[in-house]
Amino acid sequence: MVSYGIYYALGLGAAGALITWLLSWPFAIPFYLLAAFCLNFFRDPDRVIPAGPYAVSPADGKVVAIKPDDAGGLRISIFLNVFDVHVNRTPIGGKVVSVSYKKGQFLVASTDDASDANEQNVITVDGVVAGQPTRVVFKQIAGLIARRILCYVQAGNTVEAGQRIGLMKFGSRMDVFLGPEWEVLVKAGERVAGGSGILARLRGAA
Repeated sequence: MVSYGIYYALGLGAAGALITWLLSWPFAIPFYLLAAFCLNFFRDPDRVIPAGPYAVSPADGKVVAIKPDDAGGLRISIFLNVFDVHVNRTPIGGKVVSVSYKKGQFLVASTDDASDANEQNVITVDGVVAGQPTRVVFKQIAGLIARRILCYVQAGNTVEAGQRIGLMKFGSRMDVFLGPEWEVLVKAGERVAGGSGILARLRGAA
């Protein structure tokens, strides 16, 4: 459980208790429901990270698009609804080269325009997978409801594949950019799990 969920739930529960005392318990039901929602939303389950030459999913959600990018690779877009786990993870292990925040709009995160137009945090990781150097770029993208992006890492940090690197509050989007050295194993419409779901396999790796 992420600590934010506990704080929000305690505050909402306290408000519900106060309303119950001042008025009656039916008036407090919305606050109790919101408290339960926060506890569910901010859950942070442990995940088994698959061993091998893989790029794992950085987030829970639905793959809404797989498209070529300008660098000759592919962009995999994952939409997180309000019922998904919103803790974010790094697709590969390595060194965080840069973390770049960009202001923007708050379009519905499932739309393609959100990839460039919305507020976002861009993280670049250089790593060596199965003896081969590679770079993976991924974006934490705010949505219509998610208006706060949290990032726990900074340039120069060393991370392991599947390590927790941040959090997006409420519905949002994650884009992953993989070079041509990666063979994408997922398809649009599939659901993936952060840290344990495999997005791609390094070509030629044993």
